[in-house]
Amino acid sequence: MDERVGLGTIAREWGRIGVVGFGGPPAHILLLRRLCVERRGWLGAAEFEDGIAATNLLPGPASTQLAIFTAWRLRGPAGALVGGVSFIAPGLALILLLSALFLAGDPPHWVLGAAAGAGAAVPAVALQAATALVPASRQRAGGGAGRLRWYGYLLAGALAALLTGPWLVLLLVATGITEIAVRRSGDGGPGRPGGLLPLLLPAASAVGGLGALAWVAFKVGALSYGGGFVIIPLMQHDAVQRYHWMTDAQFLNAVALGQVTPGPVVQTVAVVGYAAAGVAGGLLAAAVAFAPSFLFVLFGAAHFDRLRADWRVQDFLTGAGPAVIGAIAGSAIPLGLALHSWWQAGVLTLALLWLLALRRGVVPCLLAAGALGALAVTAGLPLP
Repeated sequence: MDERVGLGTIAREWGRIGVVGFGGPPAHILLLRRLCVERRGWLGAAEFEDGIAATNLLPGPASTQLAIFTAWRLRGPAGALVGGVSFIAPGLALILLLSALFLAGDPPHWVLGAAAGAGAAVPAVALQAATALVPASRQRAGGGAGRLRWYGYLLAGALAALLTGPWLVLLLVATGITEIAVRRSGDGGPGRPGGLLPLLLPAASAVGGLGALAWVAFKVGALSYGGGFVIIPLMQHDAVQRYHWMTDAQFLNAVALGQVTPGPVVQTVAVVGYAAAGVAGGLLAAAVAFAPSFLFVLFGAAHFDRLRADWRVQDFLTGAGPAVIGAIAGSAIPLGLALHSWWQAGVLTLALLWLLALRRGVVPCLLAAGALGALAVTAGLPLP
C-alpha cells in the first residue's frame, strides 16, 4: 500500500459499515473486503484473507477484530482506534435507544408484542448459528479418534450450556487444553515441541453492581471463543438468575436486538448493561466487552502470522471449537423454555422453518417475528 489513508477517511468508511452492516460477521467481512480490497485496493486479497484467519483464532467478536485489524494495517494504532470505534458506535447508539424503548417501565402493548415475537424466534437463531459452524469444525477434527473427540466436545459444550451457566468458559478452555494434551501425546503426529498454550483466566468477581457487570462483559469480550452467539449462555445465567438484572423475556429481547441492529452481535451485552444500570451501564458493558479486541490487535497484530503457525493454538481451537458449537445449540433449550405464550410457539416453528429448512436470513426472520408479535397482541392475544 503506497497511499497514506487519512484518519477522517477511516472514520467515514468504517462508520458507514457500522451503519449498514446488518447480518452479522458474514456481512461485515463482505463489506470490509469490498472496501479494502476491491474498491480502494488498500490491501491485497491474500493479505485480507490472512487477516480473517488470524482474527478467527482470537476469542471475542472476530468481525470486530477484523475491522480493527484492517484499520491498523492502514494507519497503525491511531487507525485501529478510529476504525474500531467508528465501526462499533452506530450500532451501540441504536441498541441503547432501542433498549430504552423495549425495557421502559410501561411501553405500549404493541412494543411488548413485537419484543415477544422477536424473542420467540431467538432459539431458532441459536440453532441456525450452531449448524452453520458444524461443517468446517468437523472437517478440522479429521477422522478416527479425532472425530470421536469432536463429538465428545460437542456434547460437553451442550451440557455445559444447560448446567454451568457463567462457568461455561471453563469448559471451553478445558476442551482446548485437552486437545493439546492428546495431540502432544502422539495423536497429532511426531516432532511437536512440548508446552501448553498459556492461558490466563481471571477469578470470578465476587463484587456486585458495576463490578459484576464489568466481569460479565469481560467474559463476553475476552473469553468467548467462537464469538457471536456463544455469548448467550455466558450471559443468560448471570443476567437473569444470578443478578436479576432482567427477566427471561427481556433477555430474549436483548438477543433479538443484538441480531437486528447493525454492527457486532456482541453489542447484546449493552442491553444487559442498560438493564443493570441504565445508559451508564450499557456504555460500561460495551467498553469492557470490546476493550480486549482493541488490545489483541494493538499489541498482537504484528505477531498474527506466528500465532497462526503455532500448533498449540491450532490444537486448542480444534478442541474448543466443537464445544462452542455445542454450547450455542444447547442454549436454544433454556431460551425456548423461557417462552410463555402459546402463540410464541407458532412463531418459533415458523422461524425454524425459515432458518433451518429454507436457509434464509436472520434479520428478516426477526423483523417478521416481531411484526407477528405486534399483530398478535393487537388482535387481543395474551402477552407473555
